[in-house]
Amino acid sequence: MAKEYKAVESPALAPVHPGALLREEVLPAAGLTVTAAAAALGVTRQTLHSILSERQGVTPEMALRLGKLFGNGPALWLRMQQDYDLTKAAASLVDELAQIETVAA
Repeated sequence: MAKEYKAVESPALAPVHPGALLREEVLPAAGLTVTAAAAALGVTRQTLHSILSERQGVTPEMALRLGKLFGNGPALWLRMQQDYDLTKAAASLVDELAQIETVAA
């Protein structure tokens, strides 16, 4: 059975962009500046800043880098990005999705 994504009623329950988690929790806990983290990840400061400011999502390549640097693997970062993207898309398409009838396969 496929998971159905619905717009979250309360913004407090919406999935967090992985960049926000990195910015608010992970980098401070690791004692890393943006410059040091970018160097450790092998990316530019601008690339990392785009993720931290939530203007860019975490790609599979970046998930591999983040997973290696922080020791938690790439799947966590990709799942966070996917949940964030799906919830955001579901919210913007709520009226259109309501018009689509589900068919049995």
